[in-house]
Amino acid sequence: MTLDLRGQRILLTGAAGGIGRELAAALGAKGARLGLLGRTDASVASLEHLVATRRMDAIVLQADLTDATARHAAVARMAKGFGGIDILINLAGVLDFRFFDQADASAVTRTMQVNVEAPMQMAREVLPEMLGRGSGRIVNVGSTFGSIGYPGFAAYSASKFALRGFSQALRRELYRTGVGVTYVAPRAVRTAFNPPAVHLMAERKLMRMDEPSWVASHVVRAIEKERSEAYLGFPESFFARLNGIFPSLVDGALAKALPGLSHHARGVS
Repeated sequence: MTLDLRGQRILLTGAAGGIGRELAAALGAKGARLGLLGRTDASVASLEHLVATRRMDAIVLQADLTDATARHAAVARMAKGFGGIDILINLAGVLDFRFFDQADASAVTRTMQVNVEAPMQMAREVLPEMLGRGSGRIVNVGSTFGSIGYPGFAAYSASKFALRGFSQALRRELYRTGVGVTYVAPRAVRTAFNPPAVHLMAERKLMRMDEPSWVASHVVRAIEKERSEAYLGFPESFFARLNGIFPSLVDGALAKALPGLSHHARGVS
């Protein structure tokens, strides 16, 4: 059975990014009513242009997701504009690519605030209404690095491991309430979200990347199919599962790639 997205009230964080724009367009084409959330003036302007050109039934919202007042205001604006939220998609995230001994303390803090705390708090904002009517879905977009601790991505991997654990625990809490939880884990995506060094790694075959439109289409499909989890991209999706059973095998594979990774993570050309 497929969930009909026509008329579904969807709040999407990180809507101005590479995946976010594609996802907004795909959901809009399905007839969803969208709340598109961006953080900066530039991202809001970009989203307003997207809404106008695609003629989407959408409102554009500006909020820093690390701010409790801004989170609450975004949800309240959806309630005022559309009467509530049927689906929350936690897509917004940040990435700091470097070996951890070189990581900046403030970057570590922000990674955990944006990638872990903000999605959890957004879920907390929308859950009372969803539970009250007995329907809804929370979609957390993680990463294959939320199943594979990858060199150069220690803080990012930690944040996505946490998001995956939160998604699993919350899904079990909400059993038989009518509210579902979907966790989607893409591999690297060809967007400006990734720093130049990561794109260079992909060019040198140290990492595979997918197009944002492809990822967006699979996120939409996971929502329509009301899936609990979706891991995107082979063989990364396989290694994500393998790492949970035989981590030593993944240790060996990554050890072989470590010299090449080290050059990029430590800023050596």
